[in-house]
Amino acid sequence: MTKEIKVADWLPQGIVATLTACSIALAAPAMAQETYPSTDDTLDWTIAFGPGGGNDIMARTIIDILTKYELYPGDISAENRAGGSGAVGWGYLFAQDGDPYGISTTSGSFVTTPLQADTPWQPEDFTPVALLATDDLVLVVNGDSEIQNIAQFIETAKAEPMNIGGTGTVNVDFIVPTLFAEKAGFEFDYVSFNSMADQTTALLSGALDSMVGNPGEILGLIEAGELRPLVYSGNSTPAALGDVPTMGDIGFGIGVSMPRGLILPPNVPAAAQEWWIGTMQKVVETPEWAEYIASNTLTPTVIYGEDFRSFLVETKNGFETVLRSVGAID
Repeated sequence: MTKEIKVADWLPQGIVATLTACSIALAAPAMAQETYPSTDDTLDWTIAFGPGGGNDIMARTIIDILTKYELYPGDISAENRAGGSGAVGWGYLFAQDGDPYGISTTSGSFVTTPLQADTPWQPEDFTPVALLATDDLVLVVNGDSEIQNIAQFIETAKAEPMNIGGTGTVNVDFIVPTLFAEKAGFEFDYVSFNSMADQTTALLSGALDSMVGNPGEILGLIEAGELRPLVYSGNSTPAALGDVPTMGDIGFGIGVSMPRGLILPPNVPAAAQEWWIGTMQKVVETPEWAEYIASNTLTPTVIYGEDFRSFLVETKNGFETVLRSVGAID
C-alpha cells in the first residue's frame, strides 16, 4: 500500500510556513481583482459643477438610489469640484487613470468644454458607463407674442431675422438654434446671457424675440402662460410640454442632445465598467429615477458602454463642425 506523502511530512516547518505565506500573497491580488467593488475602498464621486445645478442633482439622485436599494456595498463620497465649465472636475477624474473608484456624471459641457479650452482630455478618453438621459431645449416666445406656433415662427424669421437668446456663448444653447435655423432655412441673431434669469427677463420685457432653455428651468412660466413653447429639440416631447412638436416631427431634426451620463476614469479594469453597467440597468428601472426624469423634463435615452463612447464622439464632431463653420472656434 502506498502512503500519501504531504509536503508537511518531509519539509522543515519553517519552509512550509514560508511557502504558505507566499501562496497567500500571490493569491491576494487575483482575489482583489475579482472582488469589485470592495467595501474597503470609498467611491470618490466628482461633481464637476456647484451645488444645485443639473449635474449636481443628477449625481445625488443616483447616489440616493444606490444607497436606498443597497446597490453599492461601500461608502460613497460626493464632492463638488467646480470650475472652468467642468474642466476642473473632469480633469481631476482624468488624473485618476486606472482607478475604478473614481466616477463622475456628464452634461453638455463635457463635450463643449474641450472644444473651447486646452484640456488634456477629450470625452472619449474616459471609460464610458452609460448615457442615461438627454437634456434638450425648448424654443419659446413671450406669452403675448403674435406667434402661436413653430410654423409661424419660421415664416416670420424668413421674412426678417429675429434674435434668439441663450445662456453662454459657445455651447449647446448656441448650437441647437444654429442647426435648426440651417435646416429650416432662416437666419437669426444669437444673444448670449450669463444666466437663465437674465435672458428670461429680457424675453418677458420685450427686449428679446425668443430664447432656448431647458424646460425644467422655465416650466413654471410656461404653465402660467408667460412663455409659449414652440418646438423641442429632443427625440420625444416631455409630457409637461403637451403637444409641442419636436424638431424632428416637423422635418428639421438636428440630432444634438446634451448627454447626461456616467463615466469612470480612463483605463479602468473591464470588470469595473461591466459592474457599473449592470448596476445602472437596475437604477434606471426604479420609480425614483422615473420621477427624476419627469420632474426635470429630461428625455429618457439609455445607451451603455462603448455605444456611449461612440455617441460622445459623434456629438463632439457635430458640435465642432458647427462651431468651426460660424468661426466660434479656430
